[in-house]
Amino acid sequence: MTRQFQFEKGEYYHIYNRGFEKSPIFRDKPDRARFMRLLFLCNSKKPVIVRALSKKLIFGNSDFEKLRGDPIVDLGAYCLMGNHFHLLVREVTHRGISAFMQKLTTAYTMYFNTRYERAGGLLQGTFKARHLDSDEYLKYAFSYIHLNPVEHIDPEWKDNGITDRKKVDAYLNSYNYFSLPDYLGDERPEHIIVDRNVLPRYFQTRKDLLSEMNDWLMYQQYTKV
Repeated sequence: MTRQFQFEKGEYYHIYNRGFEKSPIFRDKPDRARFMRLLFLCNSKKPVIVRALSKKLIFGNSDFEKLRGDPIVDLGAYCLMGNHFHLLVREVTHRGISAFMQKLTTAYTMYFNTRYERAGGLLQGTFKARHLDSDEYLKYAFSYIHLNPVEHIDPEWKDNGITDRKKVDAYLNSYNYFSLPDYLGDERPEHIIVDRNVLPRYFQTRKDLLSEMNDWLMYQQYTKV
């Protein structure tokens, strides 16, 4: 399906895709770790260097960081789920988002097919995108992306509301495969995946951000993507 808009420099977009026929695309921790490393390495005009994916070169290793060139998109947020992923990006260079997504999905599909001895496409066609053309929509997408993991423990929460708030809070605090910890000030090597200066300063403090997340958790008429 042809997109109804073109990516424009300086504009924000919500990017997402899921596995073909909703099949899992992340089966375990190594799969998620590979995708997160590719989020960093594919954000460059340089080709992905195979040795950069060595187990010896990981987040926190300065040699790993040097293997990437200048970014072609600003990656502001991400979340990995079982059978899909979400990204919040800003176009930096002409066709930067398209080039980044092609590199990312091709590299990850090759890895996944090799590891699981399969062939063919992994994802459900071309990635989907929504233009975040207002402050309200941008803030909404930021919250939407970071609250997706709640589905793992409370699949119906967007329709019925939260049934166990303590359990939800504990799960979000322990989840490692999204960018929320980086915005909450947690120190972890993976913080280099996102540029926290990309988004407008909606949340001046950790308390402001947690308050925003809480508002969405308690809002039962949550819109699904």
